[in-house]
This record gives sequence, C-alpha cells and structure tokens, in this order.
Amino acid sequence: METSIQRLSSDSTDLILRCTPFAEILYWGPRLPAFCEADLATLSRPVPNGRLDVDVPLTLAAENGRGLFGSPGVEGHRDGLDWSPVFTTRRVEPQEQGVTLVAEDEQAGLRLTSELLLDPESGVLRVRNTLTNLRGGPWQVNRLAVTLPLPQQAAEVMAFHGRWVKEFQPHRTLLAHGGVVQENRRGRTSHEYFPGMIAGVPGFSEQQGEVWGAHLAWSGNHRMRIDAKTDGRRQLQAEALYFAGEHALAEGESLSTPWLYASYSAAGLTPMSQQFHRHVRRHILTLPDRPRPVHLNTWEGIYFDHDPEYIMAMASRAAELGVERFIIDDGWFRGRDHDRAALGDWYVDEKKYPDGLTPVIAQVRRLGMEFGIWVEPEMINPDSDLYRAHPEWLLALPGYTQPAGRFQYVLDLSNPVVFSYLLERMSWLLGNHDIQYVKWDMNREVVQPGHQGRAAATAQTEHYYRLLDALVARFPQVEFEACASGGGRIDYEVLKRSHRFWTSDNNDALERQTIQRGMSYFFPPEVMGSHIGADQCHATFRRHDIQFRGLTALFGHMGIELDPARASDEEQRGFAHYIALHRQWRDLLHSGDVVRLDHPDPATLAHGVISPQRDRAIFSVAQLAMPEWSMPGRLRIPGLLPEARYRITLLDAPTLITEQQGGHAMRALPGWLAQPTEASGSWLAQAGLALPVLDPESALLLGIERL
Repeated sequence: METSIQRLSSDSTDLILRCTPFAEILYWGPRLPAFCEADLATLSRPVPNGRLDVDVPLTLAAENGRGLFGSPGVEGHRDGLDWSPVFTTRRVEPQEQGVTLVAEDEQAGLRLTSELLLDPESGVLRVRNTLTNLRGGPWQVNRLAVTLPLPQQAAEVMAFHGRWVKEFQPHRTLLAHGGVVQENRRGRTSHEYFPGMIAGVPGFSEQQGEVWGAHLAWSGNHRMRIDAKTDGRRQLQAEALYFAGEHALAEGESLSTPWLYASYSAAGLTPMSQQFHRHVRRHILTLPDRPRPVHLNTWEGIYFDHDPEYIMAMASRAAELGVERFIIDDGWFRGRDHDRAALGDWYVDEKKYPDGLTPVIAQVRRLGMEFGIWVEPEMINPDSDLYRAHPEWLLALPGYTQPAGRFQYVLDLSNPVVFSYLLERMSWLLGNHDIQYVKWDMNREVVQPGHQGRAAATAQTEHYYRLLDALVARFPQVEFEACASGGGRIDYEVLKRSHRFWTSDNNDALERQTIQRGMSYFFPPEVMGSHIGADQCHATFRRHDIQFRGLTALFGHMGIELDPARASDEEQRGFAHYIALHRQWRDLLHSGDVVRLDHPDPATLAHGVISPQRDRAIFSVAQLAMPEWSMPGRLRIPGLLPEARYRITLLDAPTLITEQQGGHAMRALPGWLAQPTEASGSWLAQAGLALPVLDPESALLLGIERL
C-alpha cells in the first residue's frame, strides 16, 4: 500500500489526505510552500471527557459506526442487516492529479471507492464515492453522499433559492450550531434550490475572506447540507436523493454519487468563481472554436402564431440587425396551436408549414445565419396522438391519478420503446433538416416517477443524459441549449453534453441583473443565455428602455427575443447598437476573468470581465433602486496589473449622462466621464473611480485598455 499521507496541490490550493487506516482530509486551504508530514503532529486531537474514549475521525464516509453522530455518508441495509458499515482502506492508488482510495467493510460485505482529483491549474477539487456490494443478497441503498470537512472558521453559509422567473437568489446564514440543509425533490436540478453552497469566514465578500464553494453536478433530486457539530468541527455533504427501493445492489453491482466540484479561495467569492470558470472552460464545456453567435428566438415575438412567410421576414430583419443564429421556438409541430396539446407528436405541422421547414431554413441560411429549433422530448400532452396511442408510456405509478403540470405529463425514459421513439424522432428532425442548434426544454416537475411500479427518478435523469449523448454523437455539428422553464436544469453534468443554458424565462432587465449575478458564481458568461426582450417585459409587465436592457444582456451569450419587424425604429437602432457592442467585446467577455465588485450600496451592482493578459477590461455599473446616499462613492476595480497604466473610456451610458450632462440628478458629472482618463492599475484598485449619480433601473458601461 502507498504512503498513508497524500498531498494534492494546485497553484493556489493544497489538500492533505490521510489514507490509512481510514480516509480523512486533514487540511484543505491555501497552498503550503514548505509542507512535510512531520507537520501533521500539530493536528493530533484531544479526547474530551463525557464522550467516547477514543478519537473519532471525520472520514470521507462519515460513518456512524465510528462514533460520528451526524449525517452519515452511507445508509442502507441487507434485509435489515449490515446497516452500519465502517470502512478500512485496502488500496491507495495515486493518479496524475489525485488519488483513488479503495476501502472495505468485510463484515458488511461492502466496498467504498473514493476518487479525489485536484485540477492543478484551477484548484477545483472533484470528489466521487462509489459503493459496491461484495456479497450475495441485495444491499438496499437509502443514501450515498460525498462528505468534505470544513474548518471551524467557516461559520457563514451562502446558498441559493428561487422559483420560476426568479432563479439564483442568494441568501446567507450564520452557522454556530446545527445545520443548513437544502433539498430538491422536483425531478430536475430545480429553480428552487440550485445544488451549490458556499461557506466562509463571517462577512466574506467578493474580494475578502476565506471561502469554500461546492456544486453537486446532478440534474435530478438532491440534498446539500453544511453542519456544525457539537465538537466544533464542520462538514459539507452532498448527494443525489433516492426514493424508497430505488437502488438495491446485487452482488458485484455498484452505485456512484454524482461528482462534487469544490473550490477554495483565500480572497473572497470572485477568485472562487474564477477558479470554477477556468475548470468549466478547460474540462467540462466543449464549444466550437469560433465566437458565440448572437441569437434571435421567436418565442416572445410570435408565440404559437407561425406563418412561414412572416417568419422569413423576421429573419431578414434579424440579419440586418446583426443576428447570427435564428431559432424557431414552440409551435412548429403538428397540432401545436397552444400549450395544451401536441407534445409528443414530433412531426412538422403541415397546416402551418405546407412545404415543411426547409424553405424557412434555406432562407435563414441564405441570410448568413444558423438555424435553431425548440423541442421538449421528455414531455407529452394528454391531447396528442402519441398519448391517445400510448397512455401507458407515462412516467407514473399505477393506481394513482397523475397531476398534470402545464397541461402535460412526463414520458418514461426507462421504457426502451419510449427511448427509441424519441431518439428516432429527434434523429429525423436533425438528420433531415439543416439545423445547427436545439433548444431542449423541460417544462414541468416530476411527481411519482414510476417505472413498472418502482421508483425511477435516478434512472429518468440518467436516461435523459443517455438520450442527449446519443444525439450529440450522431449530430456533432448541433449545439444544444438546456432549458427547463428557464433556469430549472442548470448544473455541470448537463453542461458536459450541452453548450448553453437558458438562464430564466424572465427577460426583465432589473430581475436579470440579480439572476445573472447569482448564476455567475459557478458558470462563465458564454453559457449564460441573456436576451434583450420587448420594452414591456412579458413576465413582469415592467418597462425598461433599450439602454438598460441592452447592457444587461451584454454580459452573457447574447440574443434578442421579440419580433424585430414590429419594433419601433428607435428600438431597432438600439438592438443593432447593442448587438454590435456585444460582438465587439465578446472575445473578452467569453474568455476573461469575471469580477464582481463589492459596493456599500446594495442597490448598486458592479461587475466586469478582465482579459487573462490584464490588458483589457469591460465593466458595468447598474443602479437597481434609489441610491442610498446622495453621492454613490467610488468604484474600486481590482485585478489589473498594478504598475501598468490604463485608459478608462465611457462606452455606454443613459441619456442622463450622454445628453443631459447630469440633468435632474447632478449639477456636474465626475470629470473622467467627459473624456478618456488614464490611471494605474494600483490606483484603480485602491482609490478607484468616482461614480455618477444614476437613476434607478439604469446602467453605464466602462472600457479599460492598457496603454
């Protein structure tokens, strides 16, 4: 067996792991310039009175059988026996960037294999546990989790809540005792509780404080928790949630947790996010080597009212505005005149498209744009030919009435006939049409996910991955967007087989400022679908001018979602302006380091992107509500080269600044707004820029370039 101590290192992070006789992480924090195993003597714990008479390690399995009284990492039984396993390491297998530990409990007949990999470039840690039944008789798995220790100073927890049209809302909890638990049982990643948590020193911010962030890469039911034990130790735990009887391991069978991705930062949330983004770009996301094309999606422009001639006119206008990819959303298939019918009938509607989709696609392609289309393969309407022919294809429990959601049910992907039907229809669609892009939707939650009477929630998620993998392999030229009523299925596992997320069904620029900021903690801008919607938002009925909408959509994978042919001339000029601005800066936006800036006024959101070479940057300052003070203070911009000098240029601003010279809000503008100004990187980081007074629901855009 290899040495008992393993050290995993990156440029910024060290993880020290005791491997034998059990697996225990002893240190996870900033890189140690001079570590030797003798240093570990300082960590020998006392054994306090009033407790067990032995030291109890916080292992990767968190076994109750060792005397840990918190949430264990493995729960289950073999017909009521072998229910409290304790694992002893049998093999230590060093890997190029990590280590695999194979531990067994001979009494229970179980093996636990733990994989730990530390990306040497980003510092992101990946962890997965696999449980194997070594004996005859099925072992019923109730729970299987990944457990990581956290230091005692990690006493504040940040997590995310949300709902439809209001995703990725952060909240914080000070944790002295007990735990913070979030779980999702909706059958997809969910709008309500994104599977990510961050723990740190109290008061951690974007640029200050130690933080440990984690994301469970799983598109189904899940639980995440952070606990403060009564002995002062802390642990983070993440797992897929299983229904009763869902996983019974026969002899030799195994079950793995989803991968847990974790990142440590010594200097706040922004460096943590940059590490996650670097890892996503290098190891998870696969994109063509070309700029991300600007979208036009027809949904909020025409809904179900499809006329090929009119759609081609929309496409012509879109191309004139600078759009590079034209997507026909819901409403193209047989009988789909509203959202109450036809899901499952994946055939072109001959009434709307008597000549098929080909003429529309050909016109889009002649205009120099790619063509995309919307599908929702996992769903079925009761008012559909497919349901009338095969009501038994539902994901449901016999004997119960399945509630509809958005007038639809879920198809049982564990049924091979269902899987084959969907693969055939999607292959027909992509194989017989010149399609470069698919928006894949999933518009309802999953209730009683049963296959032949047994729970099949995990299998449903895995078969969704399998279906998408099969299509990606057959049609490698096609990009896929993951959508689930907006941001209901956003995670790293689906991103391995997708190219973009639809962040939210809410295009309201004010709401999108906070939604997109929340998503940016784990995801880089190039996968964040961000569209300019109509001047009156269809989700909130709030109105915003084109300037605020344009700057809000700029910092993602940009698109417009409306009917450009019906927009006013002023609106169309605005669309063209912000599309051109995005295209000018998107190489930086989609490759640089995201920086979220701290500001004392919670109604002022400032963020930007700095190039890896630190020679260019672009920053937005958005005022969401009335400023807290009459002067908004200074904006300090970290991350530039301290000794280099930069030119700061106002790229875009409200008419309050560009035309009215302060108008009703200011008698005089800050001097740097009048003309490009020069400053050093250290000056911008420490002294900053004096901000102008902005009206609520407005924004400005800065460009920074090294001299």
